Amino acid sequence: MEVSMLPLSVFLLITTLIVGDPEVHAPVDGAPPSKIAVVGAGIGGSATAHFLRQHFGPEVQVDVYDKGEVGGRLSTVSVNHNEYETGGSIIHSLNLHMQDFVKQLGLKYRRSVAGKMAVFNGKEVILEETDWYLLDLFRLWWRYGISFIRLQMWVEEIMEKFMRLYKYQAHGYAFSSVEELLNSLGGSGFINMTRRPLSDSLLELGVSQRFIEEVIVPIIRVNYGQNISIPAFIGAVSLAGSQNNLWAVEGGNKLVCSGLLKMANANVLKAEVNTISPVQKEESLQYQLNFTSAAGAASELYDIVVMATPLQGSATSGVQFQGFTPPFEHFPSHYHTTVATIVHGYLNTSFFNFPDPRLFPFANILTTETPDLFFNSVASVCPVNISTGFRRKQPQEAGVYKIFSPQPLDKSQLKTLFRSYYSVQTTEWKSYPRYGSSQDLSPLELRPNLYYLNGIEWAGSAMEMSSVAAKNIALLAYHRWNRQADLVDQKDLMHRIKTEL
Repeated sequence: MEVSMLPLSVFLLITTLIVGDPEVHAPVDGAPPSKIAVVGAGIGGSATAHFLRQHFGPEVQVDVYDKGEVGGRLSTVSVNHNEYETGGSIIHSLNLHMQDFVKQLGLKYRRSVAGKMAVFNGKEVILEETDWYLLDLFRLWWRYGISFIRLQMWVEEIMEKFMRLYKYQAHGYAFSSVEELLNSLGGSGFINMTRRPLSDSLLELGVSQRFIEEVIVPIIRVNYGQNISIPAFIGAVSLAGSQNNLWAVEGGNKLVCSGLLKMANANVLKAEVNTISPVQKEESLQYQLNFTSAAGAASELYDIVVMATPLQGSATSGVQFQGFTPPFEHFPSHYHTTVATIVHGYLNTSFFNFPDPRLFPFANILTTETPDLFFNSVASVCPVNISTGFRRKQPQEAGVYKIFSPQPLDKSQLKTLFRSYYSVQTTEWKSYPRYGSSQDLSPLELRPNLYYLNGIEWAGSAMEMSSVAAKNIALLAYHRWNRQADLVDQKDLMHRIKTEL
């Protein structure tokens, strides 16, 4: 099929009419915005409020709306007077924004508790961790050859390029789209990785099919609840999050969110935003937010609005965009449902071919893609507050377990996994986008001074991805407001930064 090319001038005109020209709606007098709204109080929204305060200063009013609890997908449940993570639970040592948040807020790293991992194929344990690191390496080499080395080198190369983003942000550079951001980090290679399945990239690297099925698939299942048809870039983010040097926050990861909002001196409103509409006054563009709280319906006008909540399909926040010309297009795709079940009980180790629970050595069980398996993983979990003398419960004792599954567990499935149990608590999360092997990336800039933080999740979903997106959105909003076009979507940034130094 042939595609006719529009003249450049016509193309630019159409683009301006659709997305608006950010410079047209920038302030003419250099005055800072008076009010900024952030919709969503999860890690993305909380970090955005923090960074907006950093860049716009103390005089700007920052309002954060959320109909639920602060923390969003960072949440806990209570079992026997202890709190356990039911949402986002691990942070990588290279997650520099999250590390900085913890340091600024005076929070502490949670003490780690050792526990072995195994992979179960529905019939038997096919891969297990031991107390001897060298033995584990030898087993990996014996079963998979050098596939694990090739994988490690690939992930490290991608992470090394991704780390450039922190340097760009430290120098004040921002990006108006996910494509521009990825291109600045890894060129067309990163863009292409969002358009091809993980399985193709791994096979091209020389990673064996057996290694993919028995190691990669279980990791993707526990991290994203999906399979190796997800895009390669998202797979790399997931695999990086499965490495060593993982940590969590003492008292719960959600403390980062509440701490950032407090540090930002943000007004947190427990309210549901129903509609957002543009209000044009002479050369000034504002947005009216209509919302409902316990006090009833109300509305407010804002100079800048950041959407830090999903707008796609099944996970939509319910916000309607009204009065926009042209109207908003439908946001493609949906969010994937992951069910987190917290069970206090006795694990049925016989299901894993360990009749005697005293001989069951594993704290975490991952699974291969097997039709008969109704769960993705089972893990013995520790509370968010770990005392000095704490020890993990042995399998013959009643412990607390977290099960990830695509559907809520029924009674027969619970009886399959547990000999008996005292309590069951279920949380259904619209946890991550439902990734396809080839998909369009969501926008970050919806209209002038109207931004979409969760657009980053279509390149990778994790606490740190939301945090880097928050920093980018805050920088982008600041530069757009102050007409600093030379700090947005710049090319060859590594060279530019070196010359600045």
